[in-house]
Amino acid sequence: MQITVAALIVRFMERLGIRHIYGMPGSHILPVYDRLYDSTIKTVLVKHEQGAAFMAGGEARAAGGIGACIATAGPGATNLITGIANAYADKLPILIITGETSTCIFGKGGLQESSGEGGTIDQGSLFKGITRYHKMVERTDYLLQLLRQTAKILLSPNPGPVLLSFPYNIQKELVAENLLDDIRFAPEPQPICNRFAATADMARMITLAKHPVIVAGYGCFLAGAQAALQALSAERHIPVTTTLKGKGLVEEGNPRSLGCLGVTSNGDAYRYIVEHADLVIFLGAGFNERTSYLWDARLLAGKQIIQVDHDIEQLEKVFKADLAIHGDIRAVLEDLLVNIDTNAAVPPAPTFSPAAVQPHFAVIAHLFDRLIACLPQGAQIFDDNIILAQSYFTASPRHRYYPNSGISALGHAIPAAIGARCASAMPTFALLGDGGFQMCGMELMTAVNYRIPLNVVMINNGTLGLIRKNQFQLYHERYIDCDFVNPDYALLAQSFGIAHWRVETTADVDTVCARADLSGGINLIEILWDKHVFPAYQANR
Repeated sequence: MQITVAALIVRFMERLGIRHIYGMPGSHILPVYDRLYDSTIKTVLVKHEQGAAFMAGGEARAAGGIGACIATAGPGATNLITGIANAYADKLPILIITGETSTCIFGKGGLQESSGEGGTIDQGSLFKGITRYHKMVERTDYLLQLLRQTAKILLSPNPGPVLLSFPYNIQKELVAENLLDDIRFAPEPQPICNRFAATADMARMITLAKHPVIVAGYGCFLAGAQAALQALSAERHIPVTTTLKGKGLVEEGNPRSLGCLGVTSNGDAYRYIVEHADLVIFLGAGFNERTSYLWDARLLAGKQIIQVDHDIEQLEKVFKADLAIHGDIRAVLEDLLVNIDTNAAVPPAPTFSPAAVQPHFAVIAHLFDRLIACLPQGAQIFDDNIILAQSYFTASPRHRYYPNSGISALGHAIPAAIGARCASAMPTFALLGDGGFQMCGMELMTAVNYRIPLNVVMINNGTLGLIRKNQFQLYHERYIDCDFVNPDYALLAQSFGIAHWRVETTADVDTVCARADLSGGINLIEILWDKHVFPAYQANR
């Protein structure tokens, strides 16, 4: 029996476990949309294709499966670029389906053609650097191999976006219905190693160290290594600091937590490492610009270094390790815990005083504290404005904190949170500034259209805060193109049919937590902020 390529594409996505697909239809992709009509996959109509890519990424991060988005040819596809680039930088498994003009008019100037023929836009070149695999499907005789490669990448330990573009006529061609039977729809089995020879060296270095410190990153989340990480920290009394993407791996606020390590944090972890540490243990943590304070030499000077990562490309990428272990982080730690000498003396941790909350930030710190207290376990927080949350949001394994990583694209939080909420029934928050809100605010209507509960916490200071801060610190207060006029957000929320909450004091925070439906409603929580108040860290550019 034969079916259309469009029908096969939809069945392929169903077999991959895709539950939602975000996008906007256009004439060149309507055959696929027509087959989605009867599919188990739920379609979500967005306001802009960039939002579709961010939503797909948000679902992939929150649910752990494959996200998907869809667009038509030309501008539909090009509008996806920023969101796909963000997913590529975060190694998220995203399947992107786009339409194209029929092959018979390639090079003739077809409407929205992006075949690269006859001077038209070359879509393949546009996406080459931001996808793990991309293909314009001009024939069906290699469709099996193409879909097999797509599934392999999306289900691999190091995935990334895959883009398949189908010309209109190809979508309507017939192929064998059983073609998908020759594709593996499960991750390739990974080699199992119960004993890592290097863990003996790792155990020896840890027991000999006077003041070891763990730097835990996103790789610990990917490996499911939270329990093993916490056990190692507790057993050996090792303080833990996390990268921004690793925030929440351990309970912040407990005596062994140093909070977040990074240039925009409060500096607690930096001071501890520089002043006390003699061994730094990197677990699934890249030493990137933010984490390393622009690769400040004082962080690692005079210290031994252990690095464990499942991604071999991360090992010794920016520093030389005394011990580098390529392997599954959870398996390495579990092996270490079995074989470490439990009788070895544990040196007392140095006395350490965390930084105090700056007075101007009391309202935001109180908001974060109250949210943590009133939310059930499993809340999801997507954050564009990472500077405030990095220092004042006390993360824990009870909730999941998703910072704006990737290429750090403003406008990411609202659509990413919508994608996450589609995949989970837990309370979901988007934290962002008013500048970021104006980039993506209309996606709130996507939440309204589908009755997707969402809480948007927006800081209203009438400026692009990071730019104004840099111009204050580095450019002699020569402010240019950072300030703007905001709408009346109460009226905007009213026009959207959602709840609006205005926050100026800690008492206002208490009112929101007491009265707002943070689990089942759609809320715009507006925090008024003085644009002259900046976080304490010093910008370098």
